[in-house]
Amino acid sequence: MRVLMFGWEFPPHISGGLGTACFGLTKALSKQKMDLLFVVPKAYGDEDQSVARLINASDVTVDLEESEFREYWERVQYMQINSTIIPYVGPEEFREVNHKEQHKTEFETNRIFQQSYDFSGGYGPDLMFEVSRYALIAGALASTNTFDLIHSHDWLTYPAGIAAKKASGKPLVIHVHATEFDRTGENVNTVVYDIERSGMEAADMIIAVSHLTRNTVIHKYGINPDKVVTVHNGVDQNLEDKSLEAERPFPEKVVTFLGRITYQKGPEYFVEVARRILQKDSNVRFVMAGSGDMMNKIITLTAKYRLGHKFHFTGFLRGSDVDQMFAMSDVYVMPSVSEPFGISPLEAIRSNVPVVISKQSGVAEVLNHAIKVDYWDIDAMADAIYGILQHEPLSKMFRTYAKAEVDELRWDKSAFKTIEVYKTALDKGNSV
Repeated sequence: MRVLMFGWEFPPHISGGLGTACFGLTKALSKQKMDLLFVVPKAYGDEDQSVARLINASDVTVDLEESEFREYWERVQYMQINSTIIPYVGPEEFREVNHKEQHKTEFETNRIFQQSYDFSGGYGPDLMFEVSRYALIAGALASTNTFDLIHSHDWLTYPAGIAAKKASGKPLVIHVHATEFDRTGENVNTVVYDIERSGMEAADMIIAVSHLTRNTVIHKYGINPDKVVTVHNGVDQNLEDKSLEAERPFPEKVVTFLGRITYQKGPEYFVEVARRILQKDSNVRFVMAGSGDMMNKIITLTAKYRLGHKFHFTGFLRGSDVDQMFAMSDVYVMPSVSEPFGISPLEAIRSNVPVVISKQSGVAEVLNHAIKVDYWDIDAMADAIYGILQHEPLSKMFRTYAKAEVDELRWDKSAFKTIEVYKTALDKGNSV
């Protein structure tokens, strides 16, 4: 089976869990003899192409004389940049970007009708333009490649999946790694919500990364439950032993937060938890590994509580740096307000680190040997972390049993279930 797959990022050039999940799944699918064409907006040349043939959308040209491309643009023009919708950009950055761009439209500059476009592959001010341009490229690719099925990862590529389906008539599977309700709570970005719902409605089958996400798709987007299937993520089991022997830079115990420093991940709760723990035990340091629009606010909050000497901000980490960070950690904490899945706790456990996670996470569905607390219950979370730090037998118990549990959470299992979803989508297509 040949699959035309659309993603937004691919290791080593990633901004979070999406790229990690895409790589883990494609690697496992390739082991099952699946033929994958993986399209990204921008390829850098150093990606691992042993698991899939990478197609750089920046190298693809579109014949703009063909009416179908102009017709498609008419249907997606609401995504133009002057819609003032810029996901993944914080309030301060948003005001600055919006001021610069408020008088510019895609029709005034005619950029959308260029025959080729050099995508940034990021999440900046041109994101909506790139999403819509990517959809045009997808239509061209679908017209010139042979494949059996389309697979689109996350909302950024849903328009591309729809365009490819329209151009080829092939079945579409979309993969919901997160929804707008996870990213923003109830203050949804209506443009992104509409893109997500359009992708869900157009899809023949939908893969949700957790039961939590599946319920959101069904109840918040009004999607038929029969076409929504849960496929939990896995974790890469390959870990170099040397990463487990990292030298600690200080003698205190280390509690780690790793993820985007943004609303969804609950960084404020982490600071409040740290404040409570330090009132009981000053022999602890806290690490926030990541970046995001709430970074300045969190730094200010730690200064307000006079915790700066106990906090370390590493910036965004990837690859072996993540393993090194876990090797220095005594507890990993994920206080997410809404986490569709959450691969990082699995990575922490793989490195023999006990974890405390919010009940509002998909990964809580597959972990039994982790302490699960409501994200808002700061006292309970602080007590759980403190207990692990103070009682070595408790820490050892979680490390031993959780590690055995995570050893069974392999991407191979996710791939088998994904292939079953593919077969169902193909059967639906053949029955039409």
